[in-house]
Amino acid sequence: MNSQHDAPRTSRPVRAARSPLLFVVAALACSSALGWTYWAFVRTTSGQFADESAWAEAGVAAPDSPLPFLQFLDHLPLLSLVIAAGTVGFVSLLRRRWAAAAIACGTIVGANLTTQILKNLVLDRPDRGVPTLDFNSLPSGHTTLAASAAAAVFLVASPRWRPFAAAAGGAYSVVAGAATYLNLWHRPADVVAALLVVGTWTLLGGLLVLRTGDDWNGWSGFGGHWASSRWWLMLCALAGLAGLALAAALYAYVQAIGPAPNPGSARLPLFFWSGLSLIGGVGFTLSAAAGWLFGVQARLHPEKP
Repeated sequence: MNSQHDAPRTSRPVRAARSPLLFVVAALACSSALGWTYWAFVRTTSGQFADESAWAEAGVAAPDSPLPFLQFLDHLPLLSLVIAAGTVGFVSLLRRRWAAAAIACGTIVGANLTTQILKNLVLDRPDRGVPTLDFNSLPSGHTTLAASAAAAVFLVASPRWRPFAAAAGGAYSVVAGAATYLNLWHRPADVVAALLVVGTWTLLGGLLVLRTGDDWNGWSGFGGHWASSRWWLMLCALAGLAGLALAAALYAYVQAIGPAPNPGSARLPLFFWSGLSLIGGVGFTLSAAAGWLFGVQARLHPEKP
């Protein structure tokens, strides 16, 4: 997995500048993207139509998906909690990273509370003349739970494991979000909003985690271990950018040829594929960005065995 470009440089240890500003700016960008997602897909007529069309087309494009994905969703809350509790418990008891474990738990609680408050108390779904459910479902609670569990694992992982944790956590979050979409529990924008909620809290948590001590929070740079290879983040970035590009291209094509008169009545389920691509694009792009930011902000020094 390592390459020549991944070779660690430990002959001249450098102390990386941990800039709080980078995390704050990134968190603001993530929360701004959340606000834009809500405005674009819930407050506008064209956005509501696209999101509702994707949801309606999901039942036609993936008719055989509900059974296996529904079983996955039934077990998702417990599975996510087990993953998070197991990892946080491990680093707390055996690695004694008490502060990082507390921050990771706070990130889970904060992200899930934010989702429930936004969905039930703050955001509404105005009537724009699009045949749809009349209540707000953004952000997705199931997706938030899965993604926040993955974020907790990412936060408590040592720096050399974070690139792999970012890729694995991103894949888990995308699969969980796609499952809620394919099972007709949520529209694509609901899933994207949940990923952005978790992304914002992960960045805020990371700002604190990287200040919990150099005894475990330093590393020798990308490539010092198979889990710290740049390829994990490169694969996430490629998948994320490809997903975003495909989502935009499909949406633009539908607008160019003219959408169907009613959601879900199109001959080809292009809105469905655009929504699925958007979920994957956002999920993997966030994973790549978080892995890179945490990697360059971790202090560089020879790793302890």
